[in-house]
Amino acid sequence: MISFKWLKRWMPRNLFSRALLILFVPVVGIQVVSASVFLSRHVDGVTQQMARSVGAELNYAVSLLEQLDDRSAREQQLETVSGLLDLTLFLDETQFSTGAQLGLFDISGRAAYDVLSMSIERPIHLDTTSLDKIMIVQVRSDVGTLTAFLPSRRIVASNPHLLLTWTVLASAVLATISSLFLRNQIRPIRDLALVSEAFGKGRSEIFRPRGAEEVRRAGSAFLAMRTRLERQIEQRTSMLSGVSHDLRTPLTRLRLGLSLAEPGPDTDAMVEDVTEMERMLDGFLAFARGEGMEETKATDPAKIARTMVTNLRRDGARVTLLMESETPDDPTVDLRPVAVSRALQNLLTNATRYGDRVRLSMRMTRVSLEYVVEDDGPGIPEDQRELALRPFSRLDEARNQNAGGSVGLGLSIAADVARTHGGALRLEKSNDLGGLRAVLRIPR
Repeated sequence: MISFKWLKRWMPRNLFSRALLILFVPVVGIQVVSASVFLSRHVDGVTQQMARSVGAELNYAVSLLEQLDDRSAREQQLETVSGLLDLTLFLDETQFSTGAQLGLFDISGRAAYDVLSMSIERPIHLDTTSLDKIMIVQVRSDVGTLTAFLPSRRIVASNPHLLLTWTVLASAVLATISSLFLRNQIRPIRDLALVSEAFGKGRSEIFRPRGAEEVRRAGSAFLAMRTRLERQIEQRTSMLSGVSHDLRTPLTRLRLGLSLAEPGPDTDAMVEDVTEMERMLDGFLAFARGEGMEETKATDPAKIARTMVTNLRRDGARVTLLMESETPDDPTVDLRPVAVSRALQNLLTNATRYGDRVRLSMRMTRVSLEYVVEDDGPGIPEDQRELALRPFSRLDEARNQNAGGSVGLGLSIAADVARTHGGALRLEKSNDLGGLRAVLRIPR
């Protein structure tokens, strides 16, 4: 089976260019085939017919000259024949070699030479390159060499270029009209893709379905889906606010009651349980809320990184900060700063909990923003990294997310923040520090 995978390298990537290619390649192919058939059939046929006429005229001139013995009579007859046939004729003793002197792509000249050779049935030579728009035909006769200077239009059809000219002009006009029409049909699809991409990054932009029926139906379906998702997020946030209030009230009463109780081992254990419950409740609410209602705005990601590192260093953590930017003229990124700060804080907190040395690297390119958090801790085995991104997951003892009072939601919240920005959180092994390497990538 023939494989056409190599064509993918040369195929355009956007829909408009591919549609134009699908539209114009068959049209151009048909025109090329039609023009080739026309030129090979019609033009060659006209050339052969005109060449036969010229061959008959030259045969007539040679036969008249060969009937005369006197040189002056031949010259007089040659002048008369030149006027009657509208040809420029000369008679001399020039020697020539039989053949044709043609241009590289002179198809009509080759056809004319073949017809003249068969019509005249004498040694001839055809030259189409020495003079512009003039063909030189030499015929060997019994009284010398007859040389004829013929305008090219006497043998070659003078208007085949008109077909090509009209074809090119008509194709250009129709291609322009088709391109404008096709662009108008594809613009709604492109707008739908842009709005969908913006919604994936947390931005709700104005969109009005238009275009063909199928495109309008897809746009209407997207708007309905977006409305349902936004309503669901709003209802979830409202519900969680109520749940937060309802659960914190009894916890507050419990803490107050314990503060009034007699100190002792049982009381201290109960206080720790209440504190743990409050911490778990805060983590659960942060994960469920996901900062989904925060507005996206232009933010300096380097400022977020410096703030996080400063806070950790104030708490005594050993954190190194590296920053690299390929767009110093454009230092901001459209994102939700509170959500990204929370995700980055979770990654750094996990790194300081399980490692002694932590490094935060920020790299900003024209297409993406990356935060990379590395530590020298035990890391996470490769077969458990996907499990570590799930909420409330429990890993083995090497790196238990529930150790140290954690409820196992730090990585889950970071991954959720990355997804709501259209990005992803990737866990790897740090080649430099030996521990975990967490890459938070957000497209620009």
